[in-house]
Amino acid sequence: MVESHDIARPPAELSAALAAIGSATASGELSRLGIRSAFIRGPVSVTPGVRVAGPALTLQFLPKREDLYPVDEYEEPEKQLHRHVMYHAQAGDMIVVDARGDLGSGVFGEMMLTYFKGRGGAGVVVDGCLRDIGEAKQLGLGLWIRGATPNFHAQTDIVPAAVNVPVACGGTLVEPGDLVVADDDGAVVVPVKLAPALVAAAREHAEWEEFSRIRLAEGGDLRRYYPLSDEARPEYERWRAEQGRD
Repeated sequence: MVESHDIARPPAELSAALAAIGSATASGELSRLGIRSAFIRGPVSVTPGVRVAGPALTLQFLPKREDLYPVDEYEEPEKQLHRHVMYHAQAGDMIVVDARGDLGSGVFGEMMLTYFKGRGGAGVVVDGCLRDIGEAKQLGLGLWIRGATPNFHAQTDIVPAAVNVPVACGGTLVEPGDLVVADDDGAVVVPVKLAPALVAAAREHAEWEEFSRIRLAEGGDLRRYYPLSDEARPEYERWRAEQGRD
């Protein structure tokens, strides 16, 4: 019998706060917190306009060796670990897959993704491909992938090998339970222990950017308002007070 362990999940409010921040601000603020780059390179959004964040269920693929893994898509299904990562899915979860950048195997198809959506899943980040992509886009999940293929998960060169272990997705380390924020700019990994500080810094950043955006739209000096200069800060503080944000 195949067994795999679940992840520890932070409060849902933390995921919601990160989703509101978005990947660009998350990446920038993480760099100021000491994480040089948490961006998952390669997978891009095929569901424009979708912005989600949630804890990562992880799935690792390895090169295929035919004497160790069944060839048929439906042979001994409970030994096929891409199913088991979904068994742990809860509302708001993200699945992050190290598929080795492979463009020949569809890690999940419509049926598996339908199950994940039914469990309340938020999104999937795959350093590789999905199949049934037309149908998958209609499910309401966020999808970040390298491409699409008609092949099933173990048809060509890779096989699912481990669930909820550290993975390298797009060259970035993802620990099980890390928070992932993803939108049109891509997917960013947020270590849980840094998430509260990131949220606090990002809220402050978003607030002065809101003020600066207003001034720039009015023709204000870029040197004064972006980034917010020391000279403009008293003006910004007055604006905050007028908005009742003290």
